[in-house]
Amino acid sequence: MAESRKLRVGMVGGGGPKNFFGAPHRTAILMDNTAELTAGALRSDPQGSLQSARELHFTRAYPDFESMMREESSLPDDQRIDYVTVVTPNDSHYPVAKAALEAGLPVLCEKPLTLTLDESQDLVKLTRKSGLPFIVAYTYTGLPMVMLAREMVRGGDLGQVRKVEAWYPQGWLAGRTEDAGVQQAEWRVDPKKSGASGCGGDIGTHAYEFVRFVAGLTAVQVQARLHTFVAGRRLDDDFTVLARLDNDGLATISASQVTIGAQNDNGFRVIGEKGTVEWSMTDALSLRVYKPGEPVSIYRLGAEYGYFPASIQPYLRLPSGHPEGFHEALANLHKTIQLQIRKRNGEDVPAAYPHPDVIDGAAGLAFIEAAVKSSDAHGKWTDVASVE
Repeated sequence: MAESRKLRVGMVGGGGPKNFFGAPHRTAILMDNTAELTAGALRSDPQGSLQSARELHFTRAYPDFESMMREESSLPDDQRIDYVTVVTPNDSHYPVAKAALEAGLPVLCEKPLTLTLDESQDLVKLTRKSGLPFIVAYTYTGLPMVMLAREMVRGGDLGQVRKVEAWYPQGWLAGRTEDAGVQQAEWRVDPKKSGASGCGGDIGTHAYEFVRFVAGLTAVQVQARLHTFVAGRRLDDDFTVLARLDNDGLATISASQVTIGAQNDNGFRVIGEKGTVEWSMTDALSLRVYKPGEPVSIYRLGAEYGYFPASIQPYLRLPSGHPEGFHEALANLHKTIQLQIRKRNGEDVPAAYPHPDVIDGAAGLAFIEAAVKSSDAHGKWTDVASVE
């Protein structure tokens, strides 16, 4: 049996002074003291990349991701990194993830997976060929109450799923935020960096992933309306989709970045023939279940609660009353890829939870491309490409 050790992690992106996702991922990687920050190519500027990696205490600094993949893959097994975390803007997800896979390195990549479905399909092929772990950072699927909802729905507690309602409103782009020097806004409204859909690609994909992750269903047709409310903006800042699902059910997926007052209210409602399960990020520690003629059941987060199945228990850290949230959810996604890697290395570890993988990432692009096409056709029903 292989001896347990800290896994060595490489990161691409996430080192700029105005970057958002780098810090949460670094916190997540270090949270359980099972991994360390080893290799960093953290900025597009070579000198800035080297400086940032040193400032953030990475063991090895690289000027760019190409040199990182090349040099890390040439190191002995007891020195090279165990996986790569990709936290760049959308336009570089594909080349970075492809380079990592070709170097024999597992990947945890931010979403959306790529700019286009063709790029995503290529990553699916490369991942299948290599057999390497690949996790896509749909962060909210790492929250234990979302995982518990999945167990309930997949276990048949609600019976046949009739409808899924998923939503994700924000308000931070209600004005010309991109003109105020906000880096996170600048690239998100740029089609060359963000892709064919702004709001849909950024947060609509999170809402859609609940349909797949929790309910186990996939959109086969969509009727979409993408809208740009802020004058002069080149991408949508509001995203509304009606979807036909592969079980003949329906889903509504709505997202907005112009909903003033919304506090990242990502959530879902799965409606079955026997009941409904509901969750929202604004009350992330609770899960509500509704059954006909019965009191509302509220499940709450806590490592001591026996209603969490064995598949989720390795992902619970704290007793009830101690809040866990965004960073812990990301840490759970890193835990999943780490468990997959440890299992491949021959360690005796718990089974990894089935968090979103490269196929789920590609499915998100298939959904977005169909939504854009439908909206361009004034809401015409449009087929969603299959990636299974």
